[in-house]
Amino acid sequence: MNKNIDNKPSLNQIVLDPSCMDDYDPNAMSVAQARQFIQQFLSPIAETDTVATMQALGRVLAADIISPSNVPNHNNSAMDGYAFKFSEGIKVAKIIGTAYAGKAFAGVVNASECVKIMTGAVIPTGADTVVMQERIAIKSNCITLLEVPIKGANVRMAGEDMKIGQIVLAKGHVLQPADLGLLASLGTGQVSVFRKLKVAFFSTGDELVSVGKNLADGQIYDSNRYTIFGMLSRLGVEISDCGVVPDNPELLEKTLLKAASENDVVITSGGVSVGEADYMKALLAKHGQVLFWKINMKPGRPLAYGKISSYGTVGLHDKTAHYFGLPGNPVSAMVTFYQFVREALICLMGSAAKPLPMFKVVCTEAIKKATGRTEFQRGILFEEEGSWKVKPLPNQGSGVLSSMSLANCFIVLDDATGNCDAGKVVSVQLLEGII
Repeated sequence: MNKNIDNKPSLNQIVLDPSCMDDYDPNAMSVAQARQFIQQFLSPIAETDTVATMQALGRVLAADIISPSNVPNHNNSAMDGYAFKFSEGIKVAKIIGTAYAGKAFAGVVNASECVKIMTGAVIPTGADTVVMQERIAIKSNCITLLEVPIKGANVRMAGEDMKIGQIVLAKGHVLQPADLGLLASLGTGQVSVFRKLKVAFFSTGDELVSVGKNLADGQIYDSNRYTIFGMLSRLGVEISDCGVVPDNPELLEKTLLKAASENDVVITSGGVSVGEADYMKALLAKHGQVLFWKINMKPGRPLAYGKISSYGTVGLHDKTAHYFGLPGNPVSAMVTFYQFVREALICLMGSAAKPLPMFKVVCTEAIKKATGRTEFQRGILFEEEGSWKVKPLPNQGSGVLSSMSLANCFIVLDDATGNCDAGKVVSVQLLEGII
């Protein structure tokens, strides 16, 4: 059997023979192991778009941005004041003109002379220092320095921000608001970015009903599509909502293959747990290479990852898409998305996912927990008398979606951690700006 260039088993090998990888146990997978397995099978998209700088927010750079000039491109004043030629003992200088931003002083500044200068104006020839206008006194068209600045004070040098030929933003960088201004300061009106990642998603289960329809006995409204849509929207991908698909093998197959033929990634919720209808698992085995894991975590134990192919299906494009099967419980679906899917999608987009911020705070209440698994408990981070603390929410059930609305952080308890007493320091993972 073929192996990849790193001499690691292929995805298909692992599916057919899990024992081909050391320490691989699909029934006891740690959070860290699952992340590592997923990462080794991800290849970023290669196609690019050229977009206007004003439309590039959130896009991933497909090439380095190299400064075509120095920024600033001339020595300029950092404030309103008077530009003069520094000399030991100088106290008085004659005003010989004015330099405005965008309109330079044309003459030369000699010893004991100065030019009134505005913020951003070019430093006149001969001058090398600017004194703040609040630090001088004026009399008979001369200034007297009330406080002598050091040589070079209040002067922004050419290239101080960026130098010509410098890599300003690297390939793979996700463009933020400040970056748009940075690009504009270089005179860059358009940039090369990776095309948007295409992601399709749908929910499975006879019990699920779309919003706007009446519920029959035993049915519930599908919330997962809404939370998944929201999380995907934050990432800036191109989204296809395939709706709710009942436990019907023909409909499931049709939806799955169409989604795979038109997208880079397919995400489903429900149908990957032990005891659930096995239609989805049979279809995934038929049309792809998919691993089913029981992650040592709470909430979010079941997770599926692999690839789905639409090759040979009449009427569809031949294509292979990454596949993520999330748990059906609402909180579990969100937790597994943030801990596994988010990072993978950012990688596929052509960037590198930064770890979600975590720091240590005091937990105000006791937490019951078994060792051997990682838990992501929902909590409320708050400030009290100058110190940050966290309070776990009372109901940590995987179906209690309201806890995700109330929480502003995850309390992350690793597999070695057991019961926590009140007052213990714990790790928290911020949700603000992520959810």
